[in-house]
Amino acid sequence: MNTRVTIPPDAEAPPRAALYLRVSTGRQAEHDLSIPDQRRQAIAYCESRGWIVAAEFVEPGASGTDDRRPELQRLLDMATAGGAPFDVVLVHSFSRFARDHFALEYHVRALRKHNVRLVSITQDLGDDPMSVMVRQVFALFDEYQSKENAKHTLRAMQENARQGFWNGSKAPYGYAVIAAEQRGSKTKKRLAVDPVEAETIRLIFRLFLEGDGTGGPMGVKAVAAWLNDHGHRTRRGARWGIGPLHKLVTSTVYKGEYRFNRKVWKTKQDKPETEQILVPVDPIIDAPAFDKLQKNLKARNPKVTPPRTVTGPILLTGLATCASCGGGMTLRTGKSGRYRYYACATCAQKGKSACKGRAIPMDRLDTIVTDRLATDLLTPQRVHKLLEALLERQSARSADHAERITALRTKLLDAESRLSRLYQAIETGIADPADATLKDRIAAVRTERDIAQATLDRALTEMRPEARISADKIDAFTATMRANIQDGPTPFRRAWLRAMIDNVEVDDAEIRIHGRRTVLERLVMGNGQAAAGVPSFVRKWRARQDSNLWPPD
Repeated sequence: MNTRVTIPPDAEAPPRAALYLRVSTGRQAEHDLSIPDQRRQAIAYCESRGWIVAAEFVEPGASGTDDRRPELQRLLDMATAGGAPFDVVLVHSFSRFARDHFALEYHVRALRKHNVRLVSITQDLGDDPMSVMVRQVFALFDEYQSKENAKHTLRAMQENARQGFWNGSKAPYGYAVIAAEQRGSKTKKRLAVDPVEAETIRLIFRLFLEGDGTGGPMGVKAVAAWLNDHGHRTRRGARWGIGPLHKLVTSTVYKGEYRFNRKVWKTKQDKPETEQILVPVDPIIDAPAFDKLQKNLKARNPKVTPPRTVTGPILLTGLATCASCGGGMTLRTGKSGRYRYYACATCAQKGKSACKGRAIPMDRLDTIVTDRLATDLLTPQRVHKLLEALLERQSARSADHAERITALRTKLLDAESRLSRLYQAIETGIADPADATLKDRIAAVRTERDIAQATLDRALTEMRPEARISADKIDAFTATMRANIQDGPTPFRRAWLRAMIDNVEVDDAEIRIHGRRTVLERLVMGNGQAAAGVPSFVRKWRARQDSNLWPPD
């Protein structure tokens, strides 16, 4: 908005003013009261002094304690780049420009170096030392008041959270914000489970813990790819990414524990647990399953799980370890090369002061491990017993299946009912079918109905027999794995062993074979087919050569 002023030919050009208008919260911006009032007073101030309004910068819903505001930075860039299109930055009060005394003084001096002044309508000061001191005092009081307001606001929000209410913001995926009760003019809100989104949450956790029925448990990248390949989208309609998905599955809200006041909003660092407030919400995932997934994620963390040797002609390469030091057991041969042993690599490389060392004939250890796995582990009775927890989870899933189906059908019927009312309003002439707003509303409700229908269909087919572990699958798995680890070339046998066990710990009196039930579940679901894997991490890049061949000298 520009104010025209008639300038005599011999008169000095009037000052050009840039208006900077700001409110702190989005609610103030939405009500549209403060900014129009600031604009009205600023224009009147310019007209009374014969100034020209050359530019206007509006910052709706931005805190004054932080100078990383888009419009403020644009104003500063224009003012300090040379040849600024204005001579004065006009604000309602200095607190509109900044509520941090250091930031205010820093920018005032930067503007002054480029012959641009900062002027306040309600705090009209000059440039003499007394005025500078008064402005600095004002800035200190503004900063103090801002911190006090923040403290009292946080205290009220903490008490609201202690009572189990939701403090605004968007609900986590899987939940919706509903009105809980009315206290005077304020509506208290809570989190409630959204039946449609909750099904997606259960699906995500099931993919992590059990897989999709054709394989075993998945990792973050595999789950994200599966969701995107099968048409699942976020609340905003975007594809799933690794980062947001990992953040979702590690949020305690899904087991019924939402933590308020968890991070410092500026630094994003975690606050002490004594300052955090636990708000109970309806869980979507049972606590044991949630905790199990967190444990699995930590176990697969590249910073925790070391890499293993995955190639070589030795059956237990990368699997056999020394019980004393935890180092690998590597191939050692006798003087004639006739006898081959698994021996502690730490002792061989660093001496007996590092590890007393031990050795065992290679054929003997290979036979002990494969025979023990075939006879003691890979039997239908033993595998069935190890997977009892998974079978119990399948039974528990059947128990709450009816309740989830009812909630989804209710959601679907509600969407269909609203869509029917919209169509009826068009048929009776109450609503105009050409109205753009009505078209958008119909499209939104139709999309909601389609999503609810797809989620219901998926829930109805979730309990299909082929997606469950059965006695037939266990029998087929044990027969396949016994044949794979006992017969065939060494590289193939080693691959099957690596798919099933983590390590073989060799001690003086016994040999301990370690594995995980989650791996066993994955193999049973895939009928012994193990997904291809890569080492958990690489300690350093190759120093001399890699897959991208260097050019010749």
